[in-house]
Amino acid sequence: MTTSKTQPRRALVTGGSGDIGSAICQRLAADGFEVIVHSNRNVERAQAVVDAIAAAGGHASAVSFDVADGEVTAAAMAGLLEQGAIQVVVNNAGIHDDAPMAGMSERQWRQVIDVSLHGFFHVTQPLLLPMARTRWGRVVSVSSVAAVLGNRGQTNYAAAKAALHGATKSLAREMGSRGITCNVVAPGLIAGRLADAAFAPAAIKQLVPAGRAGQADEVAALVGFLCSNAAGYINGQVIGIDGGMT
Repeated sequence: MTTSKTQPRRALVTGGSGDIGSAICQRLAADGFEVIVHSNRNVERAQAVVDAIAAAGGHASAVSFDVADGEVTAAAMAGLLEQGAIQVVVNNAGIHDDAPMAGMSERQWRQVIDVSLHGFFHVTQPLLLPMARTRWGRVVSVSSVAAVLGNRGQTNYAAAKAALHGATKSLAREMGSRGITCNVVAPGLIAGRLADAAFAPAAIKQLVPAGRAGQADEVAALVGFLCSNAAGYINGQVIGIDGGMT
């Protein structure tokens, strides 16, 4: 996926050091993008993703900033844009801070929404006009099955992720004529540190019609397709990847 033989398109993946984020980074790099691997605090893991991409013959770099901080993110985006437009942004950063809403603190509510929703705005908004000038772009936001079905103890997380659905559908209408598509992928139970700790294999078989947890590479394959030229007419969609849960 390159604009020329010498200048690959640039892709920024927030939360790129996590299980799903790192799989997305490696998929996009394999597809020919120059990948910017974002992390908030875990710079070592982001660099490990960069190293894995380089070992496979790809091109990547690591950046670190807090997407919930508007001023810090604006400065980071300005620095990245000095090197040229970023034509793919994958909004994958998100956090959990679970509690029943009756016992949830305002800090828990705000912190989760700040990262997933305000982070989406802080990162994506500065990239849109430079992206539009290239007449090609992809905005993919990673949501969750919780945003579609709801989940006990996750009113904050479900609210933050569900907000991405409406924002994405609106943004798709605004940017579609510029060759830019905006879509959401909504994973279900995906194998990794969080799901493995929270769900026993028997529970997964009960919850998921497919009878298994998904793999990060399967989510990455969907994101990779949405970022390809072949997906140019898919716009404003929320696509579940959940083994039939929804």
